[in-house]
Amino acid sequence: MYNFLSNKYLLLILRVIVGFVFLYAGAQKINSPSSFAESINAYKLFPEILINFFAVFIPWLEVVSGMMLIFGIAVRENSSIISSLLTLFILLIVISMFRGLEIDCGCFGDSTVNPIGFKKLVENIVLLFMSILLMIGKISAIKLIRD
Repeated sequence: MYNFLSNKYLLLILRVIVGFVFLYAGAQKINSPSSFAESINAYKLFPEILINFFAVFIPWLEVVSGMMLIFGIAVRENSSIISSLLTLFILLIVISMFRGLEIDCGCFGDSTVNPIGFKKLVENIVLLFMSILLMIGKISAIKLIRD
């Protein structure tokens, strides 16, 4: 039986998709940290003293991890970082949906309107699944670009 987790082309496509999404999302947030801080504050879950730190730190983490993923550098480690972020985002969406909040997720800064909801939840779950596949994929297949 063919193991799709050793298919270097599939893993390359996953790396590029997940990496680009996080590179783009982080870059949009870096362009407008105050807008991203407002989005974080709208969830009403974090102490105000941490909001500005998160608004600056998370976008740079997304950009660096996304870029490294695209170029095949420390794929498992960066997939792990991205998976952790996605898990946090999924939890925030679920909690906010249960609380009945009708807010923008803040996913792509203020470049687009992305209300939290079932669609956003599914998008994040799909990205998490893709990121997990990269974490467990065969390492020799993951490093296609650098070979």
